[in-house]
Amino acid sequence: MSAVRIVVADDHHVVRTGFAALLDTQPDFTVVGTACDGAEAVRICRELRPDVVLMDIRMPGMDGIEATRQLAASGAPRILILTTFDLDEYVYDALRAGASGFLLKDVTAERLFDAVRIIADGEALLAPTVTRRLISEFSRLRPQRETPPAAALAALTPRETQVLRLVAEGLSNPEVAARLVVTEETVKTHVSRVLSKLGLRDRTQAVVTAYESGLVVPGQTGA
Repeated sequence: MSAVRIVVADDHHVVRTGFAALLDTQPDFTVVGTACDGAEAVRICRELRPDVVLMDIRMPGMDGIEATRQLAASGAPRILILTTFDLDEYVYDALRAGASGFLLKDVTAERLFDAVRIIADGEALLAPTVTRRLISEFSRLRPQRETPPAAALAALTPRETQVLRLVAEGLSNPEVAARLVVTEETVKTHVSRVLSKLGLRDRTQAVVTAYESGLVVPGQTGA
C-alpha cells in the first residue's frame, strides 16, 4: 500500500517540526509538507494533495478553523485537529467546519500514529465517550446558528434515524448492533446510507448534525 501523505500545520516551529519528525519515523507515513498558518496550509494542501492534515486551531492570520472549512469544501484531505485543551470551544467549530476528529498536543507517539491511520482510512477519530462529552457540551453552550436540516432528516427511514440517534449518543457500531439486535454489518450499512442522504463526510459530521438538528438533545439521551 502507498504511504499516507501528511501535512503538519502549526505556528510553533518546535511543535511543527517535532510532529513532522515523529511521523516520518513510520514506514507507512510520508510528511510531504509543513505550514506555519492556515493560509499556507491551504496553499500547500492544494498543491501537494496530502491524505491527512494535522491542523492547529489557533494560528495567526487564517486560523485552523477557516483553513479546515476551505479544505473540507473541496472534499479532501481529511483533517485532524490539534488542540491544547480537550474541551476547547474552537474544537466544536472545527468539527462543524469539516474536521474528522481531534487530538491533544501532548498525545503519545503511538496514539498519534493510530489517529493518523484511523483518519486516513476514512473513519472519524472521536471515541464514543469523547463524542458524547464534546458534542453535548458545546451544543449546550452555543446557540444553533443554522436552520436545522429538517428536510434532510425527513429523507431518513425510521431505522436510519434510530441509528443516527444512537451514534450521536456515543454508541459504537457494535453497541448499536447489540441495542437493535442486528449485525454490525447492518449498522455499517445504515450509517453509510445516513451519510449519503445527509451529504456528510463522516461519522463526526453525523453526530454534529444530529445535535444541531435537535434529533438528540444534550442531557436527554439514553446513553
